[in-house]
This record gives sequence, C-alpha cells and structure tokens, in this order.
Amino acid sequence: MTHSAQPQASLDLGLIGNGSIAALVDARGRVVWGCVPAFDGDPIFCALLSPRMHEGGDYAIELEGMVSSEQSYLPNTAVLRTVLRDGNGGAVEITDCAPRWHQHERFYRPLMLLRRVRPLQGMPRIRIVLRPLAEYGAAKPEITWGSNHVRFLVPGFTLRLTSDAPVRMVREALPFLLTRELHLIVGPDETLTQPVATFVRQSEEKTIAYWRDWVRNLSIPLEWQEAVIRSAITLKLCQYDETGAIVAAITTSIPEAANTVRNWDYRFCWLRDSAFVVRALNRLGATRTMEEYLRYVANVASDEGLLQPLYGIGFEKELAEEEVASLAGYRGMGPVRRGNLAWLQQQHDVYGSVVLAATQLFFDQRLARVGDEAIFARIEPLGERAYELHDQPDAGLWEFRGRAEVHTYSSVMCWAACDRLARIAAHLKLPDKVTYWRGRADEMHARITEHAYNSELGHFVEALDGNRLDASLLLLADLGFIKADDPRFVSTVEAIGKGLKRGDALFRYIAPDDFGSPETSFTICTFWYIDALASIGRTEEARALFERILNRRNPLGLLSEDLEFGDGEAWGNFPQTYSHVGLINAAMRLSRPWQDAT
Repeated sequence: MTHSAQPQASLDLGLIGNGSIAALVDARGRVVWGCVPAFDGDPIFCALLSPRMHEGGDYAIELEGMVSSEQSYLPNTAVLRTVLRDGNGGAVEITDCAPRWHQHERFYRPLMLLRRVRPLQGMPRIRIVLRPLAEYGAAKPEITWGSNHVRFLVPGFTLRLTSDAPVRMVREALPFLLTRELHLIVGPDETLTQPVATFVRQSEEKTIAYWRDWVRNLSIPLEWQEAVIRSAITLKLCQYDETGAIVAAITTSIPEAANTVRNWDYRFCWLRDSAFVVRALNRLGATRTMEEYLRYVANVASDEGLLQPLYGIGFEKELAEEEVASLAGYRGMGPVRRGNLAWLQQQHDVYGSVVLAATQLFFDQRLARVGDEAIFARIEPLGERAYELHDQPDAGLWEFRGRAEVHTYSSVMCWAACDRLARIAAHLKLPDKVTYWRGRADEMHARITEHAYNSELGHFVEALDGNRLDASLLLLADLGFIKADDPRFVSTVEAIGKGLKRGDALFRYIAPDDFGSPETSFTICTFWYIDALASIGRTEEARALFERILNRRNPLGLLSEDLEFGDGEAWGNFPQTYSHVGLINAAMRLSRPWQDAT
C-alpha cells in the first residue's frame, strides 16, 4: 500500500512484537506507540496520544523530501517492511521486528526492537530521530552515550540504542547521506557481544523463520487465507508470554468515535475477550495459547472460584483508573486514561468464558497434558458460581457503569459453564457429576428461556423480562443454547438485522447508556451477524457482507474496535483482539472446503 507524505491522522498502523513487548509503526515507518517494560508499562513511545509537555515520543527514520511510502508485512510473519521515496529518485527500506525464536528449549523474546535501514535507490538523505519520553509523556529522560550507543534513563528502565550508525547523528538527529545498510537495536542496557550488523541480520532471519513455522502449523481455511493468517499473528502478539495473559488491545484511550469521552485503557486481560481469542486460535490448531492462558487463570482465580472481569497482565487485581493530563489524546481527543474501573464490576459471563476456554483441554489428544479429574475438580467451583449468579443482575459484557440488569448473555454464559461441565464429566466417565451438572444446566436453561424470549416481540431480548435488542444475542446458537434453525433464533437474527444494522455494520445496542447513545459500529458484532446469517441459511448474503467488511481493514490487514458507519474510518483501541477473533471465526464458517481446491 502506498501513502503520500501528508501528516497521518488515522489508524494505518502496523503491529510488531514478540510476546514481551509490542509497538505500533505508522505508514512512514515511525514508531508512535510502545510501552516498557511490558504492554501495560510506561509508553516511552507515545506520539500516538499527542504529548503536551515535550516533543517526541517517537522513533523515526526520516527521509528528506519524502513524497510517498509503501508498507507491508513480510509474508506470514510479524516483520514489517516500509519503503520511503523522495522526489529525486531516492528510496530507503526500513525493516522492523521484535526478535522471537526457540532457543535452549524456551522462547528468546527480549525487550528489544530491531531496525535495519538500507538505501534502495539514488542518494537518500535521512535523519534518525529517537525521542523516547517518560512518565506518560511528562518527562524527557536524561541521556548518556558512548562510542556506539546512546542511553535514555527512563525511570525503572534504562533504554539503550546500539548501532553502527554514527552516534552523534542519532543523538542530535542530524541529517546525513545513507550510503550503506545500517542496523539499530533499541532495548535494555546490555552490552552486545557480537557485531551489531551480524546480530540484527541473524535475529531477523530467525524471527522470520519462527513466524513462518508457526503459521505453517495453523489449520487455516481455503479462502481468505491472508486475512486469517494476519489475524492469527495479531492475536498471538497480544499474549504476554511471561504470564499467559492476553490483552484486549495494545493501546489505551483511542476513542470509540470522534470527540467522545468513551476512551478506555485496554492493556489488561479481560477473561471474556481472552476466552474468545483462545477459542478462535484453537479452531486454527494453535492450542499453546490456550494452555498458557489457563495457566494465567489458575493464578488469578480464588479457591472459591471467584473471578473479576479483568486483571493486570502480571495478575494485578486492582487497576485504579485515572486521567493522564500529560497526553492530549489521539488526534488531541482526550481524556487519556490509565487503568480501568471495570475490575470492580460484576460481569457474570466470565465464569462461562473460562470454562468454555478450558473445555478443549479435556478433548484434544494433541495436548501435552490432557484435562483429567484433578483439573475438572479445579474448574467445578466456576460452575457453582455460575449457577448462583445466573439470575442475578450484573454490568453485562458491555460493562454498563450505571445500570445493572439480568443480562441474557451473562445468564446464557453461566448456563454454558454448567453445560460444559456436564459434557466434560461424561467424557471423564463420572456419572454422578454428569447428573449433577446436567440437572443444573437444564434448570437454568428453562428459566433463562422463559424470561429471555419476549413472545410479544417475537425474539430474544437483552435482559430477562426486557424488551431491548443486543448484538450478543447473535451468539445463542454458537454457544449451543438454541439450535440455529429454531424459529426463535431466526427471528432474533432478523430483528437484530432490522434494529441494529446500519449499512454494512452493526451497533452493539442503540439504547442510551452512561455516556449517551453509541455512534459507531462495534466490529465484532458485525462478524457475529455474518456468522448468524450463515447459520440460518443466508450464506451468500453472509459471504458478500464478509467480503465488504474485509475491505474495511487497514492497509496492513488490521482492525480496531469500532468503525464509522459512513466512511468506515477506524476508531477504538488498536489492534482489537475481539475484531480479529470475529474475522477468523467468520472465515472458518464461510470458506469453501479444501476439497474444492483439488
């Protein structure tokens, strides 16, 4: 994709990372977002959210007289290539990656970004601009340097640039002719024990090999392979290897629509979102993510099975929310928030989310440790909590801050916890447990159906004994709560199409909430609708809509949380795991079988 040299004001960003850190790179090859020492840390690269007090928060290779850029991922990798062109026939290539590969029976994934810069044509003149900030853009770090490195003393972390580029040119951001390939390592303050060029080239090669091997083991659909592969890599990049946590997105405070206060910090692990990620990657055969995530859940769950909706990536339970005055916000649209008050909420669907994520553990013989009675006993308390809470009010999956109801989706997910425990018990040949959990699931199913289906309106509704629509009702068949050909589900899909769909996209709901009425479409809801259309037999309509939504991805194939209904502009935190889960699931359902290729 080619871009002009005009200032960027969109989410045309690429994601690089390695399971320890992640960074966003804009269309001109400028790192505009990246936190240390992990996803939820201080954003030393915070240009995306407009620092107020200091210039910088970025890391750029600037081409003098640049008129256009081209950007793409190396196929089947998380390695990003950017080509900048000037008006005089000069061009440079920037290759970005975060190293990751197998080494000594573990993953090598240092807190490190690698850049390789080389001249492609003419006599390009460049500047290397490295301007990290600290304390959410409020402070400029002290700088020291040596003959081949520059140190930035960020509180709690010393950032070091090691390079074969002229250090003074980097330190003072002076322009110079690029006559040879240069190599830059930004990472911890550690001395490199081999030539920088050798390390960067070999690291890039090993990282490319790692990702291509990972992709080779995916069970992808025949159609839309590129989109599915890019989504799968994106989901993998959102898992923090240290603990197994999966963040909802890499960013904080990109608003859901222009000039709205709906700005949230998504750099935490929502158990619901993570369970969706696990199930999507399981469908592709990437089961290691599930194993690592369940290890994370085991660390945060109490002995009584009590769960919060979300936790920090290091198992933190308290995620105090505050506004950050030193950042003006995405395109100047604040507030910028750090932390998320949703940790205090009651969201009862989390119990079903975790049990669903764990279910494949008991049935998949490929796993190193298949689920057994001991693991079953550890997740049974989640079923007990689900049974207790299935008819109690909560904030729901949309996290209403000023409204509590008995949300249908939450109730159905509580039912799903007990239903899956009954299935697992049957698989483990535990007849008494089968009777116990099947009895509870059937009791819950009858109660939920009676109160969640509005016979006057002729469809399921958002809350028990309510009358509003909610896009999460599109999941009832996929969860196994009702058959897809049941007239009550078909009528619900049709009602949502009429009530929540605008053009090619869907609202999650339209009733005003704590912050007014929603303005943009919620991308995963559109994918849920596509899935539901296919399940009720409207497959060609679903395929056509899916193709149109694929065209709404950014030039690198990535999706944010929300899309404008009119021009399709991306809004919301980025990249959004939910959205890429929806893409994978829809593609898996809609694709023609592999037999058609032979």
